[in-house]
Amino acid sequence: MSVNYKYNEAFCKAFGKQLRKLRVQKGFGMRQFAVHADMEYSQLSKIERGVVNTTISTVLALSIALETEPAVLFDFKHKSE
Repeated sequence: MSVNYKYNEAFCKAFGKQLRKLRVQKGFGMRQFAVHADMEYSQLSKIERGVVNTTISTVLALSIALETEPAVLFDFKHKSE
């Protein structure tokens, strides 16, 4: 069985921009936030730049570290293709 992996660069970049905005609002530097979210700095950097299509479990970990609901990370405008 093959996996149908869909990566939408524009959506991932919009998500990363929202994550960065929320992180900065909370006063976290990237390294500090990566430690707080229990993830590698390089992975956080890739998420914020929209380079990777992150998992739902990672979204949950990020929202917990930000002390917010996961839906807040998706509260951004995105132009559907």
